[in-house]
Amino acid sequence: MAYDHLDDATINAQFSPRIAVPDCEEWLARDAKLSAETRGKIRHTADIAYGESPGERLDVFPAGNPGAPIHVYIHGGYWRALDKKDFSYVAEPLVAGGATTVVLNYDLCPKVTLDTVVQQTRNAVIWIYRHAGLLGGNADRIFLSGSSAGAHLVAMMLAEDWTRSPVPPDVIKGAACITGIYQIDPVLRIQANAEIRLKPEMVARNSPLSLPLRAHCPVLVAVGAKETPEWIKQSEAYEAFLRRHGCATEFIKLPETHHFSITQSLSWPQSVLAKAMLKQMGL
Repeated sequence: MAYDHLDDATINAQFSPRIAVPDCEEWLARDAKLSAETRGKIRHTADIAYGESPGERLDVFPAGNPGAPIHVYIHGGYWRALDKKDFSYVAEPLVAGGATTVVLNYDLCPKVTLDTVVQQTRNAVIWIYRHAGLLGGNADRIFLSGSSAGAHLVAMMLAEDWTRSPVPPDVIKGAACITGIYQIDPVLRIQANAEIRLKPEMVARNSPLSLPLRAHCPVLVAVGAKETPEWIKQSEAYEAFLRRHGCATEFIKLPETHHFSITQSLSWPQSVLAKAMLKQMGL
């Protein structure tokens, strides 16, 4: 995907969700409220360490069935904002449907670089596989999902060469990439990069559309119809990329939905995305 024909002001407007959705802070406040309500209703264990860094923590919402699939959700925030506790609500429909749900944290930029965030995500997948039984799930039924920057991290895990790790090459059995960014060149030209600190030499190795696809599991790619046109093109390009490489894909473009409302829809048991994610897990 090429962006040389777009000026910096256009790039910033197209790839800055907080600019594209003027009332984003209200949506984020509702995220926090819904998540606090979820934590008050559902049994869970918070802040389990999967690494030594303060950000390497996860929350587990067990389904109660030791053979349950494990669904790992990775939050967004352009790798430099937000927290797992803001997205506890994703566990509500997933646990009710029979999936042990893990909501993941990682260290944020600029404290660390994007390279480190990707490595921490990889470490988390390995840790979850090794400790699946203790978490209340099945190591052979691990699924990933993420929204925005979290979708990027999911896509990076689909490009990961797991043969160099202590987990099976097919450790990921399915994935949902929700309103993500998969070719990250534009990030170099947005205001938020002052915190992200992405460098030109980091782009190719952290762009899923530029990397070999190593996983061949089913992948759901979703985007809101009210996203900016260039953001929507990212999801369209990634879904086409997956199909070219033999993945079973499902593309969902949700009407009247923007960058923040599409994520919040994961709190609704009857939402299109929650139902599709449960179906992917065989639930």
